[in-house]
Amino acid sequence: MNWPSQELIESFLDQFDFEDGIPPSVEDGRDPDSQRHFRDVLGRFASGVTVVTSISNGKPVGMTAQSFTSVSLHPPLVLFCPAKTSQAWPAMQRAGFFCVNLLSEGQDEISNKFARRGEEKFAGIPWKPASTGAPLLDGVLGWVDCTVHAVHEAGDHYVVLGQVQDLGVSDAPHPLLFYRGQYHRTNQG
Repeated sequence: MNWPSQELIESFLDQFDFEDGIPPSVEDGRDPDSQRHFRDVLGRFASGVTVVTSISNGKPVGMTAQSFTSVSLHPPLVLFCPAKTSQAWPAMQRAGFFCVNLLSEGQDEISNKFARRGEEKFAGIPWKPASTGAPLLDGVLGWVDCTVHAVHEAGDHYVVLGQVQDLGVSDAPHPLLFYRGQYHRTNQG
């Protein structure tokens, strides 16, 4: 295979009027128009919706998170990205464990409830302890129960790696999806 020459690569990159191949408005991220554009473009990537839970001082804590993915099979690792402004994340970090609840279709209100700040997120939400003790919500599509493996700062969020301790699925047939700023249902036809 013939790779492009360094001269060809440099001549291609010279066509752009920004450093390091990234427009300054996107790289900086502080311009409101740039932030809106960033959200609009990345909103085109459909994702599942999760509620991440733990126990702090004997009380359940939780938050909605879209930024969840698998990382490694050996050891089994996953990650999610809480905002640095999250009130729930510091309690979860102190606990050292969390459960990622994969929301199923029809759990929009649970997602909305856990996305808001407040003490009563678990009011009326049935759950049982997962293997770590973190809340496993009823009716979810599946769950991944973890201990905190590592935490890294990344802009205005943290990247939290969890080592999987237990996981499973339920009988819920379809995921809750988020696309372009709205919940969506899978095409069942």
